[in-house]
Amino acid sequence: MRVVALVYDRPMADAAIHGTAGPVGAVLAGGAGRRMGGAKPGAPLAGRPLIAWPLDALKAAGLGEIAVVAKASTALPPLADVVVRREPEEPRHPLAGVVEALRWAAGRPVVVLACDLPLVDAGLVGLLASADSLDAPAVVARADGRIQPLCARYEPRALELLAGFDASGRAVPQVEALGPVLLDVDGSLLRNVNTPQDLAAVAELLGNGARGGVARR
Repeated sequence: MRVVALVYDRPMADAAIHGTAGPVGAVLAGGAGRRMGGAKPGAPLAGRPLIAWPLDALKAAGLGEIAVVAKASTALPPLADVVVRREPEEPRHPLAGVVEALRWAAGRPVVVLACDLPLVDAGLVGLLASADSLDAPAVVARADGRIQPLCARYEPRALELLAGFDASGRAVPQVEALGPVLLDVDGSLLRNVNTPQDLAAVAELLGNGARGGVARR
């Protein structure tokens, strides 16, 4: 794996892809949401569906086309200006969404965000979209020494490498095996929502105006 040191510059990150034929974006929403007690996408967060937050980050970063990837059985709130792409019902695995997003992207790089990452902002999306991949098949965010495969940019050739993923194995080591470029970021950006308690904690953070930034290195 290769690590790229970053300095957060929101205008530079945003300008890197606005008005260009850059990557497309996808929010992955195929999880079961068992610990949440139901589907995550429509869970209310600060007066809006949870999925609206990562969608906004992709839109604000200027990605030209955006999809939501979910299973046919996934309950989704009303969505505007996005494609809904249905992944197979089985297996239920994070990489199933990544693979389906790459298929939808049809030969274009795709920036993926999990629907339960509401604190990712347009600056981080812009950095993922514009970072030099150094010929690696992916550029992946990392915080506190741990990668987040569902906050990443995947190059078209990652489809061939991930299409036969091990559905019985964890996503992290399988993505690490790709040899991705890593972007070290502030861990607050990658705080995810798995339970009602997580949802309440993030709502409090948002109420305090807390959306983080990329860590300075």
